[in-house]
Amino acid sequence: MLVAASVLLAALLLYVLFVGYLPAKHKVGGLEQELKTLYRREAEIQTKLTQQDHRYALRERQLTALTAERDLLVKRLEALERELELLRRRL
Repeated sequence: MLVAASVLLAALLLYVLFVGYLPAKHKVGGLEQELKTLYRREAEIQTKLTQQDHRYALRERQLTALTAERDLLVKRLEALERELELLRRRL
């Protein structure tokens, strides 16, 4: 009876080890690989986002500079129009 119980225990242990543990270990390995892939993709996306942020900031600075230049040109145009109007009145 003790020998049969020992054999049954050994068989149960081998069953748990090979049927339960090894496939779970392989699945964990696959999940770790998938996680590495996801981290790599996340890093690529983060890099692209950073580049887009830099491009957006550059465009914002360019837009601000162009707006300021346009405002200066508008003021200069208005001043020249006033000056022209004064010259026309004198003549």
